[in-house]
Amino acid sequence: MKWMIPLTAALFGASAACAQPVEQGAKNAPQFTPAWDTQTRAPASDSGVTLAVSELATGLDTPWGVAVLPEGGYLITERPGQLRLLQGGALGDPIGGVPDVLAQRQGGLLDVALAPDFAQSRVIYLTYAKPMDGNRSATAAARARLSEDGTMLTEVSDIFVQDPPSPNAMHYGARVIPMADVVYVTTGEHFTQAERQFAQDSDKTYGKVVRVLPEGGAAPGNPFGNEVWTLGHRNVQGADIRADGTLWTLEHGPAGGDELNLIERGANYGWPVVSYGINYGGSPVGSGEARAEGFTEPRYYWDPVIAPGGFAFYEGDMFAGWQGDVLAASLNPGGLVRLELDGDRVVGEERFFDGEMRVRDVEIDRDGAILILDGAGGRLLRLTPG
Repeated sequence: MKWMIPLTAALFGASAACAQPVEQGAKNAPQFTPAWDTQTRAPASDSGVTLAVSELATGLDTPWGVAVLPEGGYLITERPGQLRLLQGGALGDPIGGVPDVLAQRQGGLLDVALAPDFAQSRVIYLTYAKPMDGNRSATAAARARLSEDGTMLTEVSDIFVQDPPSPNAMHYGARVIPMADVVYVTTGEHFTQAERQFAQDSDKTYGKVVRVLPEGGAAPGNPFGNEVWTLGHRNVQGADIRADGTLWTLEHGPAGGDELNLIERGANYGWPVVSYGINYGGSPVGSGEARAEGFTEPRYYWDPVIAPGGFAFYEGDMFAGWQGDVLAASLNPGGLVRLELDGDRVVGEERFFDGEMRVRDVEIDRDGAILILDGAGGRLLRLTPG
């Protein structure tokens, strides 16, 4: 199925020349001011693009992650625990050999990504909520080999398991970014007042970006002598590598304070001591301040939230004017958010499908088309210029 979506200034905000932000409602924390003018509510952009939207798959059960296969086709995770191959327009049966998952609340089978040498090795990486003793669970990342016919995983082994396990099936993070010599995995801090404090502990892997070897174990050069690369995160569900080789992440805040972060070795991003948001009940987070000495500023933040999922830096030929832009999934209010960057700062924001769908993941197809997962609608959609 294909339909046309005109992306007009009337629907998605005024032009950047008006210097007005995207319409988004009142702030949860109006007492906080940004560290620079466009750190939040950057001027609304109007790219003037029209999109054609095609449904590649429907009837998916809470899809969470998608990976593009070099030979054509896609791997899609479904949170209850299924990994599926979509190829030639047909959605296959669940792939065998997937690890057991704790499919409760926010837990389940989460991200999927290909090893850089997948075309030769057939190696993939999965993240999931790993069941542990005592009805506890942990964010885990596994390495596996996909059979040539795409029906079975073999040589499945965990390369990372969050420690300690948690009794609360919330805030897993769980985006995985495989590189040639290391693998980055993002984690969450499991939400509770007691556990969120672990995000500041360098000896625990709650609220972290971890950096491990492709077959497991802390990567050489990590700042704390263990798996931890950065700390002070809440729930990092988006991550991607920019063309310049830098790692960026998207992180859920509380009421306000969703963050786009540039990840730097050993940096502390402040949670739960500082935040540009407030607790859901209205009380202050931690110190009650948005920033403090020793904590790294987000490159961008939202208040109210967009509830970010995955994101991708756009690199492709179909949308020539979007090169290097952030394309971010929004779960609430829902849709796709495009951020224009000038160096490391956001200078414009544009929103698509605002409030129309809960977008969980964003990837770029082999030909430069944009792929989005509609989590609530159970669809994989392909976006091309109209």
